[in-house]
Amino acid sequence: MNELKWYVLKAVSGQENKVKSYIENEIHRLGMEQYVTQVVIPMEKVIVLRNGKKVPKEKPYYPGYLMVEANLIGEVPHVIKNIPGVISFLSLTKGGDPVPMRKSEVNRMLGKMDELSEFATEMEIPYSVGESVKVTDGPFNGFNGTIEKILEDKKKIEVSVMIFGRKTPMELSFMQVEKI
Repeated sequence: MNELKWYVLKAVSGQENKVKSYIENEIHRLGMEQYVTQVVIPMEKVIVLRNGKKVPKEKPYYPGYLMVEANLIGEVPHVIKNIPGVISFLSLTKGGDPVPMRKSEVNRMLGKMDELSEFATEMEIPYSVGESVKVTDGPFNGFNGTIEKILEDKKKIEVSVMIFGRKTPMELSFMQVEKI
């Protein structure tokens, strides 16, 4: 019954790295390595302009969230929850049991990290303002929209999509759209 599953931890945004090392140190100190095997902060590489230079930088893909591979038995959840900076496990109800992620979600998030780090740095955005695109991923999958802005630094595009007859702008990664 006791097996490792991935859980999502909410943490204080901006302290993800600190929380990760706190958890790792505490687990090590308590000799609980077999119960908490990995703590991951899904990162995306972004290009930031520093003094006019393009600098690749990593930032959390989901600010304020960490993924923990753990077997939550006995004291383990308690230990993790008491780490400074940890707010709670993601659960279906407030204060409810931590909900493990589905395999497919884990693979998608971890896969996304690999994908992002592989193509990250110097990728040209293959779209231009005014172009029509179809959204292929995310909640608006299947909607068509028009590119309003290209956000070079974030490697994202702003697409306005007609939703219920109103133009709604949204930021998408250019991997989430395709040309019509």
